[in-house]
Amino acid sequence: MSAREKMLAVEKNIARVLVGKERPIRLVLVSLLAGGHVLLEDLPGSGKTMLAKSLSRSANVPFRRIQFTPDLLPTDITGLSVWQQNRGEFVFQPGPVFTSILLADEINRATPRTQAGLLECMEERQVTTDGVTRTLPEPFFVLATQNPVETSGTFPLPEAQLDRFLMKLSVGFPDLDGEVEVLRRFLSANAYEALSPVASAEDFLTAREEAAKVVIADELLKYIATLVLATRKLPELAAGASPRASLALMRASRAMAYLAGRSFVVPEDIKDLAVPVLAHRLVPAHRFGAGTSTEELVAQLLSRIPVPTEDFGNSDKTEI
Repeated sequence: MSAREKMLAVEKNIARVLVGKERPIRLVLVSLLAGGHVLLEDLPGSGKTMLAKSLSRSANVPFRRIQFTPDLLPTDITGLSVWQQNRGEFVFQPGPVFTSILLADEINRATPRTQAGLLECMEERQVTTDGVTRTLPEPFFVLATQNPVETSGTFPLPEAQLDRFLMKLSVGFPDLDGEVEVLRRFLSANAYEALSPVASAEDFLTAREEAAKVVIADELLKYIATLVLATRKLPELAAGASPRASLALMRASRAMAYLAGRSFVVPEDIKDLAVPVLAHRLVPAHRFGAGTSTEELVAQLLSRIPVPTEDFGNSDKTEI
């Protein structure tokens, strides 16, 4: 079984627990293969934590969960040096960030100082304490959650922190048929407990390398750059997307094409990913009052900017 087929097996495995949530599951896998992280913003009970746990169990990789609270300290995440009396020296005790899949639950409940403890981890894949830099394991993937309605006692993520997340997603509640199916699957046993590993850390790293080889034409690179540049000229925004956003959209598009079984990116990949990749990075000019959401602004740009029309699926770009 190829690395891509194992990624699809992981996707199918997670779908056994999260009913009718094929799109958020696919986008989480796209983010992982693109080397990014995901912010899940949704109501309690929508399956955010279960998605992270099901991913780690399907992939058979180390998983840690941090419950973010106002009294959490940066060293509670990264680890710290502790004096060992018998050895007569300080010994570093790794924090929960030294894992492959990290669930940062309700990240906006911690103070900005603690939130910032994840910045180096997410961007450089390393932790620096007491002047010593330690590399995090690969793959390293942060899936953070936050509740959009219970904001009392929370600390909104700053723009610099939001920009570290490749995508911002919502799981959403199931419809009637999906709700019934959830009840049916958990009627006699816990569907999550029945999951078994279908891939390994090596499979994810191989799939990431293969996704990075997916061809993206110059016309599509220009399309991405044009879209991102357009966000910087919108009067509704105080700040548009950065070059990091352009890179994120390019990498995500390659991963999306890879999972779709193509060795090349098509415009639909970019259009499908533009909102979850770009919208959370945009800073509205007016933070209060009724206005156009950043998601709507990106959607408007997609409808206005011409899409390249070249045949990107020609004979020299074969299916995977």
